[in-house]
Amino acid sequence: MKHRKEDLAELIEGARVGEKFPLAKLISGLERPDSFEFRKNLFEVLGSLGLNGSHSLTVGFTGTPGAGKSSLLGELATQFLKSDNGETMAIVAIDPSSHISGGSLLGDRTRLSLPAREKRIYFRSQPSQLELGGVNPYTYHVIRLLRCFFRFVFIETVGIGQNEIEVSKLTDLSFLVLQPLGGDQIQFMKSGIMEVPDSFILNKCDEETLANSSYHMLISTLEFLKEVMPGNRLPPVFKTSTKTKQGIQDLLDFIRSAKPIIDRSQETALQLKKWIKSEFGNFGLKTIENLPFSSPSDFETLEEIALEMIRKNLLL
Repeated sequence: MKHRKEDLAELIEGARVGEKFPLAKLISGLERPDSFEFRKNLFEVLGSLGLNGSHSLTVGFTGTPGAGKSSLLGELATQFLKSDNGETMAIVAIDPSSHISGGSLLGDRTRLSLPAREKRIYFRSQPSQLELGGVNPYTYHVIRLLRCFFRFVFIETVGIGQNEIEVSKLTDLSFLVLQPLGGDQIQFMKSGIMEVPDSFILNKCDEETLANSSYHMLISTLEFLKEVMPGNRLPPVFKTSTKTKQGIQDLLDFIRSAKPIIDRSQETALQLKKWIKSEFGNFGLKTIENLPFSSPSDFETLEEIALEMIRKNLLL
């Protein structure tokens, strides 16, 4: 992949006008294991063009397998396209990887029926690469890129277990998607996952009696956790159905009313620490504890400083 800033500027210009091939090439460059120089040059060019993604809202959807996350996203995208207000949306879908081959089926493509030539929506699949947390190791940098071109960036994670809450650290707004009488509430309450999302979606509410029963069960479960919720208040709970279209527009309106986080220095620090720990363990984390994380430095600048500090400590 070419690293020259002139080449990157040409691809960026194509992505700005809605061309999908240039954007796909940029994302492929970010997903390479040796992407540092490419990534550094790319975000420098984006910054010089005033593309910093500050007005983009990142929304995460996580939940158990079978809760209907992909179908729900597809319906949200369909409703989104019906409004002619110039807004744009990118969707990143993380699919589980094989423990044997490391490959991924990327089956979310089969459940999201989106018009291929529609420039307002971009869809990208990623394998999880067996990472705990429900997201790919390169997802963060792909999101940083997509924020520069799209008003909304949606992330759908693999089905979650007790550790897969990483999506909440990447997003401005996160949803936990459940299904009626799925029996997930007690397990999530035990593992702490119920305390992570900003909002909840009870999906597949096709049958009213069953949906209402599950809704009240969920509210009762959340009442137990109210003391640890922001402001000691219950989070919003939406009842949706892709069959009857119930609640889809209300959910979309709620997302549109949300505001992006302006200061992303905490997000940058969290993601850098996560990467350092995966590469160098607790030794690396201890070494970089005095890094100026609160400064407005970009990820690559902090990454270079961190690596230099670690190299010096290794030579001691």
